[in-house]
Amino acid sequence: MDLTTVLVVIIVILALSFDFINGFHDTANAIATAVSTRSLTPRRAILLASLMNLLGALMFTGVAKTIGGKVTDPFKLEHGLTVVIATLLAAIAWNLLTWWRGLPSSSSHALIGALAGAAIASEGWDGINYGGFSSIVMGLVFSPIIAFVLGFLIMFLLKHVFANSSPHQVNKVFRKGQWVTAAFQAFTHGTNDAQKAMGVITMALIAAGLQSDLEVALWVKISAALAMALGTSVGGWKIIKTMGTKIFKIEPINGFSADLSSASVILTATLTHFPVSTTHAITSSILGVGAAKKFNSVKWNVAGRIVMTWIITIPAVAVLASLIYAVLSLFLHD
Repeated sequence: MDLTTVLVVIIVILALSFDFINGFHDTANAIATAVSTRSLTPRRAILLASLMNLLGALMFTGVAKTIGGKVTDPFKLEHGLTVVIATLLAAIAWNLLTWWRGLPSSSSHALIGALAGAAIASEGWDGINYGGFSSIVMGLVFSPIIAFVLGFLIMFLLKHVFANSSPHQVNKVFRKGQWVTAAFQAFTHGTNDAQKAMGVITMALIAAGLQSDLEVALWVKISAALAMALGTSVGGWKIIKTMGTKIFKIEPINGFSADLSSASVILTATLTHFPVSTTHAITSSILGVGAAKKFNSVKWNVAGRIVMTWIITIPAVAVLASLIYAVLSLFLHD
């Protein structure tokens, strides 16, 4: 087995590992509100999220093509396989660190930042497709703002519609409604996040000369979808605790509003082929819903800590990926 084949195998293993970690790291995105309001038991919530993640992951490929070709050009990278390995190692390391700390950071930011850092380390600043990269970053920046506003508006509307209803009846209705919105949230998570690993694997196949276009092979799609679903089945309880209890006390109507708004933002991004952070979308929706419910009910210090993690992710992971690339190049390049 030659070196190129070995590197491709390593990349596939790392990409599927990233997808698996993404699954348990981001399980909270789909089920934190439903679990915290006791609309679903943890076991049922994770089973639902796993199945819907799998379904969503199998249905779209547009985001995969964006990841595989818009940050950098895989057809022009001299050491494309090394770039991809450095990207995945840095993104996985960051995901594990933030999971261990219980912070809902963005797997999308980690992957995009790592890919940019590794490409720059390999090709210099010319290695970045600035038009594509900037459009992706703009999507990552604006999607949580839109999710915050939409969450606020939905909650504001529902609060006034049900103002004269008994709290018991409202909770009963929206606990059932959360079954639907949790499933919708998990489905959209699969449509966007699983494609990121698909894009990276496709990029590696191009760099290895095994593929001549950005179309996602069926085996890539199926393996990434299964890895995401399996990771989701493991769960990420530290992040669920942060998102479900530490931002503000969530009731069923709040969870319904947050899931509906964030899932709508994610699905819109998927349909327009933009990778967005599902973590940012749901967290921002929760913040928007909390602000609409009662501004002072939101623990803004916890929110600030989360936002700070968002801000530092791309530059921190870019630096980490560039360092990993430099180390790998000592062993893999002549």
